[in-house]
Formats: sequence, C-alpha cells, structure tokens
Amino acid sequence: MKILVIGDVVGGPGRAIVKKALPKVVARHGIDFTIANVENAAGGFGITKEICDEFLDLGVDCLTSGNHVWDKKELIPVADFIPQLLRPANYPRRQPGKGAFVGKTKKTGVPVGVLNLSGRVFMNGAMDCPFARADEELAKLKAEAKVIVVDMHAEATSEKMAMGYYLDGQVAAVVGTHTHVPTCDQRVFARGTAYCTDIGMTGPYDSVIGVETSTILLRFTTGMPHRFETAKHDPRFAAVVVDADPESGRARGIERMLLSEADVAAL
Repeated sequence: MKILVIGDVVGGPGRAIVKKALPKVVARHGIDFTIANVENAAGGFGITKEICDEFLDLGVDCLTSGNHVWDKKELIPVADFIPQLLRPANYPRRQPGKGAFVGKTKKTGVPVGVLNLSGRVFMNGAMDCPFARADEELAKLKAEAKVIVVDMHAEATSEKMAMGYYLDGQVAAVVGTHTHVPTCDQRVFARGTAYCTDIGMTGPYDSVIGVETSTILLRFTTGMPHRFETAKHDPRFAAVVVDADPESGRARGIERMLLSEADVAAL
C-alpha cells in the first residue's frame, strides 16, 4: 500500500501546484491513499470549507492541520460536518472537530487511520500531552485500521523525533509538519515505523517559509510589525510516499520528494 502525505499547503501557489502534481504523482507511484496538511491553504493562514471541498474533489482522502486551523473563523461552525478535516487530537476536547479519522483506499477498501497531533514545545495554546493522547486515540484507531499515519505538527525537531520513537512499531508512519522546511532524515525505524522530521512546505519557495521575503526582512531588521503576505513565486510540491504493509500495518519504506513546476511537468 502506498500512502502519500503532502506537507503544509500554503496559499494559492500551494493549492495550484497540488492540482498539477497530485494526479501525476498518484499515477507514477501507485498511490492508494492521500493525506494533506491544509492549515495554511487559505491565503497562507487557515482553511475554509470551500477549500476543504476543493482538496476532497481532487481526491485527497484526509486533511490535517495544526495551530492555524481556526484562523478563518467561518470554519468553526462547520468543522464538525467535515469528518475528513482534522485538528490536533490533543487540543482541548471542547473544540469543534476531531483529531482522528479512518478512511478507506479507493480501489481495495482497506482502512487507513490518520491521527493529527500537536507538539507543545515552543507552541502557543492550551493542549494536552501529545504522547498520552496518542495512546488514547490509537487504542480506538487500532480497532478499525491496521495501517495508521500520524501527522505530528510541532516546532521542535526533538519532540517530533521523540514521538517517532515512542510510536515505533505501533503505526505505519510518523511524519512532521509545521516548520515549512523539509528535512532529509526519512527512514524506517527498527520496529517498522516510517519517519521524517518535516515533510516541508507545498507552496512558494521564493519566500521565507511562504511569506514575502521583503516583509520578513523588515520585521527582522526593524523589530516592527508588518502584515504578512503570502509569496507567489517558485511553488514546489513537498511530500513523502510511505510504502506500508496492509497486513502488518508496518512500513517497508519511505520516499521524500520536493518537486518544482518543471519537475511536475516532466513527470
């Protein structure tokens, strides 16, 4: 089974390259199930129902998020009606939405579980321990799916890696999102869990993590607040492909990709 996990989709440029790349990547790699982190898909901050529908219509099976999930307030009253859209499971229980989802592969109907977690190191907001919540949620997910993928949305690389080792042998993959900078440490741990500290951003790379460079430079050099504007140029498609055994639920491999528009055109 091949599972595609797309890193943080940022704004219109990110959505545009997903539209171009997704069908080609699915065909090239024989993808069975697709997950995308979409918390920055609406203008670089937040997500709307309309954009969720856009991803689902493209064939994305599950949408994960993180600290920007509620930036577009219009999502709040409808979040409970979009089961494929997750917010971190260790957010306060009174928040709308859920942190886990079980979907099925389109061709064979094999269940795939997805768990969305948030780190706490350098992250704002009240949230529960992600390790304890992972135990709780996995106890329920394992009753429905053998293959489970965890999106660990966190700032600290150490916290992401700790989660990878903590869940080694229990899930098919633990992949990191949030920092928008791809890491090249993809591997399969000893007990069969695929891991990558950060998939990277799917969006404009002529930027500072998706924001216009000039704005960020002014903020750093003057210390004054400036409105963030999503950058527009050099969009790239950042993702990993996890090769999972549907019988054991363990990973056999993980491949990382960072595709430019030229790379996508050449597929």
